Amino acid sequence: MASFEYKAVDRSGNRSEGVIDATDRRTAQRMLERQGRIPISLRESAKKESSAKGEWWKLTASTGTKMSQREVMLFTEELADLISAGMTLGNALNSLAGDATPTGRTAADLRDRIIRGESLSDAVRAHPETFPPLYGNLVKAGEASGALSEVLQRLIEHYERMHSMRGKITQALTYPVIVLLLGIVTVIFAMVKIVPQFISVFANMNVALPASTRFLIAASDFFRHNGLLVAAGAACLGVLVSRFAKTDRGMRVIDRLKLRMPLVKGIVANGIYASFARTLQTLLSNGVSVINALRITEETVGNSVIADELRHVRERVTDGTTISGPLAAGGVFPKMMTDLLAIGEQTGDMPSALGHIGRRYESEMDKNIKVFTAALEPILIVFVAAIVGFIAISILSAVFKVSSGIGR
Repeated sequence: MASFEYKAVDRSGNRSEGVIDATDRRTAQRMLERQGRIPISLRESAKKESSAKGEWWKLTASTGTKMSQREVMLFTEELADLISAGMTLGNALNSLAGDATPTGRTAADLRDRIIRGESLSDAVRAHPETFPPLYGNLVKAGEASGALSEVLQRLIEHYERMHSMRGKITQALTYPVIVLLLGIVTVIFAMVKIVPQFISVFANMNVALPASTRFLIAASDFFRHNGLLVAAGAACLGVLVSRFAKTDRGMRVIDRLKLRMPLVKGIVANGIYASFARTLQTLLSNGVSVINALRITEETVGNSVIADELRHVRERVTDGTTISGPLAAGGVFPKMMTDLLAIGEQTGDMPSALGHIGRRYESEMDKNIKVFTAALEPILIVFVAAIVGFIAISILSAVFKVSSGIGR
């Protein structure tokens, strides 16, 4: 039996604190709930904590509350299940606040805000690093309609789609990146270790070496004597590019480049169009106005060029209901998308039209990922093979030249 110190409030808002004996923390929490109290904090007494230093370290090692997208999805799924089972929002959040993970700390803060009288939508907006504007606005729509559980389920579906989309892109890039890195390591090893051994052999022979071999020797000498300088220069260039990419101008340059690069633009553009359609569909399905939905989509679309266009679209939308015309006027979005949106507006079923658009561009993205993978793999393999082959041929041609000189 352990002792737990608690602070709690009852249904009237009166606070109380004390010590309760229970076998574990969850049992203590249930005992307080049966007494009509909602725990604000619940921890083992100091005497117990002092004898468990390893556990105390685990509880205090991290104080951050930022959750990853995966953690947000799991948190939302558990919260939806608890509410669907009939548990009140405060008790559901209290159940999720039972550990010292970012999820537990975030749930505890949300619970405390709910107890103080805030709505869940206002509470999640206090954590912008974890919950994007989309999350808070959908929760607000769910609170207004009394369908919070259904809204949470739609958020789960949204996160699952986004996670699946990013997973496909990551999977497509994994193998080509591995091939490229192995090729770079192989070339560096050859230039630093293998080529110098042949240089020492050729140096003692008065034979004119082929041009390719002389170039290889010069490159090897350069890398051996200036390798650290080259690495430092590459690191500095990477830092400069990274800082430039964080500026408004840099983001626009890079995002515009993503939309124009061969092979890459098909994946990026279709992914953006699918994300735009799915996000807008989720918002409109839950009663968010068109203007607010466009604003939220602009903030979550993930590309500054498209975001700028959405801001202009939002400014051109005057009646708050039709968006296909302003989208088509910008010339950034494909005609097929704006035509399907126009059909949705005519039939009065925009969410269904957006769902169709999302599925279509997700399918197009999958096709482009396959094309990208099929094209990039042989390109990288040929590129690496050409460099390695050049090194091998340069060395072998020098060996043959030296051998023919010795024969004469």
